[in-house]
Amino acid sequence: MPFEDELGEALRRAGSGFTADRPALVEAGERRGRRMVARRRAAVVGGSALALALIATVGAYSGGLLDGPGGANAVTVAAPPTPPGGSDGSDGSEKDPRAGTGAVTGAQLIAHLKGLLPDGQWTEFEARGTEDQFPMVSGVYDDGKGKAAVSIGLQRVDPGGSHARARTECGDKLLQGYDDCRTEKLADGSMLLLQKGYEYPDRRVDTKVWRGVLVTPQGFMVDVSEWNAPAEKGAPVSRPNPPLTTAQLKTLVTSTVWHAALGDLPAAEPEPPRTDSSESSLALRDRPAAQALEHLMTGLRIKVPVVSKGGENGYGYLVLDDGKGLSLVQINVRKGETTSGFLGTGVTSQPDGTMVKVSQGPAEKGKGVVEWTVDTLRKDGLRVVISAYNTANQSGTPTREAPALTLDQLKELALAPAWNRTRN
Repeated sequence: MPFEDELGEALRRAGSGFTADRPALVEAGERRGRRMVARRRAAVVGGSALALALIATVGAYSGGLLDGPGGANAVTVAAPPTPPGGSDGSDGSEKDPRAGTGAVTGAQLIAHLKGLLPDGQWTEFEARGTEDQFPMVSGVYDDGKGKAAVSIGLQRVDPGGSHARARTECGDKLLQGYDDCRTEKLADGSMLLLQKGYEYPDRRVDTKVWRGVLVTPQGFMVDVSEWNAPAEKGAPVSRPNPPLTTAQLKTLVTSTVWHAALGDLPAAEPEPPRTDSSESSLALRDRPAAQALEHLMTGLRIKVPVVSKGGENGYGYLVLDDGKGLSLVQINVRKGETTSGFLGTGVTSQPDGTMVKVSQGPAEKGKGVVEWTVDTLRKDGLRVVISAYNTANQSGTPTREAPALTLDQLKELALAPAWNRTRN
């Protein structure tokens, strides 16, 4: 399976599934929204850190796929991958109907990129033209102050859809650990995101990634990333910061030179309208997971203030503050699960047949971070997993001795009868 498809499948599983490394869901899922990465080589590219974080821990982020082949020491030059569900049409099959006519070539995209940046030395160019549904161009740029990877991905999206919205909204700083993030609505109605962050939110290496994402009213999306190293991962930092200032990054991402390529691609299919999850008739299991968890806490009189929340669909998180330090709580809700994850010791059953597995111990990431988890599976296949941590960011440092919610409270939330009710 091509890396792009593997990554897409990993992301879909992470967004709605459960794995032993549930903390990685936040980091990996938001990282996917945060950037388009991972170089596509002529040879087969192994799983990236993101894919691993989602498969191996979220089975994906902690296992090493996100770190690329060979782990954190492997070198991967940055270039946007094919987003989830896509095919790059490079396997000899018939032309992808979502690709363009090929009127804009990879060589032209390289010329555009070189023309928009200040004079400097370029190496390791890679590009795909509009014969592919996801045109891109990447290279290693040196302005005399050190080599830096630069990549640009082009895509058609529904401008009013969730994909476009996620790419142009700043994520939770507590979890992403960026230095600065801002969004702007331009005069033509385009949405622009500019963010200064890090390749790894836990900053285990000093690699910075600065991004600019533009979504226009006609659904043109331009996603630019620049690093302070010659590769996205696995290469030593070569300069203090990426080469382009925020103003230069904005000029690059908003340039109309990319519009010819984007105009050669067919328009994206409109996303289905969002369900109004505030309707009282919407069952708990059908609500966005973070909203469902907060609703349950209120109903069960668990009075711990929520200072931050996020997620989408079956995955969500809350950051709690009871005055004794921030504490992250994550929830995953998935339907149609089997008992395969509940084999072995340590599993108990409730009178209604719900299976329960409880764990307490060190988290996968962050020195001194502990994770308390209650994993439940009902007879109809509904799986609810809730984890709590003694930190606001499982990749960071502890902010307290124990999570803000007790194990009994986690059990009460995961086993709440309200999960059993379905929409009429």
